[in-house]
Amino acid sequence: MIQKLLQKILGDKSEKDLKEIQPYVTKIHAAEQSIQGFTPDQLRLKTQEFKSIIKASSKEEQEEIVGLKSEAETEPNFEAKEKIYAKIDELTKAAIISENKALDEILPEAFAVIRETARQWTAGPMNVNCTEIDRSLSSSFNAITINGEKATWNNHWEAAGTPVSWNMVHYDVQLFGGTVLHKGRIAEMATGEGKTLVATLPVYLNALSGRGVHVVTVNDYLSKRDAEWMGPLYQFHGLSVDCIDKHQPNSEGRRNAYAADITFGTNNEFGFDYLRDNMAREANELVQRGHNYAIVDEVDSVLIDDARTPLIISGPTPNGDKHEYNDLKKFVIELFNQQKSISHEALTSAKRLLHEGNNKDAGFELLRAHRALPKSKALIKLLSESGNKALLQKTEGFYLQNQGKEMKVIDETLFFAIEEKQNQVNLTDKGIQLLSDLTDQNFFVMPDMSTELDIIKSSDNSPSDKASEKEVLIRDYRIKSERIHSMGQLLKAYALFEKDIEYVVMDSKVKIVDEHTGRIMDGRRYSDGLHQAIEAKENVKIEAASQTYATVTLQNYFRMYNKLSGMTGTAETEAGEFWEIYKLEINRSK
Repeated sequence: MIQKLLQKILGDKSEKDLKEIQPYVTKIHAAEQSIQGFTPDQLRLKTQEFKSIIKASSKEEQEEIVGLKSEAETEPNFEAKEKIYAKIDELTKAAIISENKALDEILPEAFAVIRETARQWTAGPMNVNCTEIDRSLSSSFNAITINGEKATWNNHWEAAGTPVSWNMVHYDVQLFGGTVLHKGRIAEMATGEGKTLVATLPVYLNALSGRGVHVVTVNDYLSKRDAEWMGPLYQFHGLSVDCIDKHQPNSEGRRNAYAADITFGTNNEFGFDYLRDNMAREANELVQRGHNYAIVDEVDSVLIDDARTPLIISGPTPNGDKHEYNDLKKFVIELFNQQKSISHEALTSAKRLLHEGNNKDAGFELLRAHRALPKSKALIKLLSESGNKALLQKTEGFYLQNQGKEMKVIDETLFFAIEEKQNQVNLTDKGIQLLSDLTDQNFFVMPDMSTELDIIKSSDNSPSDKASEKEVLIRDYRIKSERIHSMGQLLKAYALFEKDIEYVVMDSKVKIVDEHTGRIMDGRRYSDGLHQAIEAKENVKIEAASQTYATVTLQNYFRMYNKLSGMTGTAETEAGEFWEIYKLEINRSK
């Protein structure tokens, strides 16, 4: 009833969308009337006309940018040069805004040109005056035949090894969807409604600026197929097309693919290329040229399911295979077993107190059990009973007050405390004492570097002796630091990662399981030594530890796109309930 009342007051969202987009469809129909009877050559000339309009829209900014770049090259003062480049960035943004306004204005005509091209191509081959682009493409694209000064574009060719014939013309619903995509929103379409054809409209329009369009797919087959299937429609109008998945990373071929007007590729490869570019030392090592406009196929999969797993570039650390995980494992098992006893006692007390109706003390014991071992099956079963989870959350909220200072009361009997939400495990004083009893007193005690260095510095020893003492101190600090880190990762492996849930063991290797899809993620490894800790836990061969060089999530990567990032600021979308999920994921990731 409330929803119906709000609809009456605020209006129906679907009707609002129709009122906003439908005028564009009407304008496209009107533009079609003006180009009816155009020859293929005349259709091609419209593309050049559109490019001229866009170029003229940002002419002043572009001229000023050229002048500033020349000034920056001769400017010797670093700070002054920085100010010049800051001004260039401002002008570039202003130029893009001007160009986007021009794109909105020419949208009806541009969509009409693509629709008319598709209609004429469906009727049969198109004959045009031969250009240098036609001659260049004819060597690799067998659908083009050169006859002197004429070129014939046949309407059948191969896409991903499969023969295809062009027989598609955009329906009104596809014109509607193309406009939605150009506006930076999400268009939801059922299977068979032709989303691949829909994308040709905004892709063509946004490629006219020359700043690049990325068409993002979920696998390399689709990226290669779509580039070869839809590519000729763009190439006919003189736009360059390439697919990054056809070229090796960091290669000249991939760099050229990004330089194309329209670049197809998979979500992960776009993300990894961004990471590699961030690690480049010289400008000529970069492959990407900026982020202007992107269309993402299966956006729910890419920006929610896949985006939760960060893309990571890592490599082996020096002596990574010499980590002492196996040596430390016996201490962790002892700690873990002791903790299990405390967790069991806390759960037993919680059950008794709940039965007696003493919820305050029961909540205390539940929270202690949860911070001891949150993955305990007995705890999970108890929390599934009505009211218990709410009681745990209420108690946790109380003890998290004052920046969590009260939580030490909960943790005082534990050997380590687990922050499940932060995926962290912290040794308590009691845990450190147990480790000291199992080893020697200084086995896990970090030296006070500042104090020790002051003692060495103020001593009467010779400079060479001081240097030797300093080296021994630093080595001791490094060894103990690595030991404590390894201990923490082992504790995490035992307390937070369960076999056949977070990971599986196959062919004597630990393989990560995607928590959202249940798929095995071949080639992925936990970073920062955690994977080696799990390998030690499962008694499989410990591979060399990895060091993370760069990481990014797909959500953060795609926020860089001007139009796509605009999605986060509006609730206007065709995706319905998905939009609400998307906003929650964006806010959570922040």
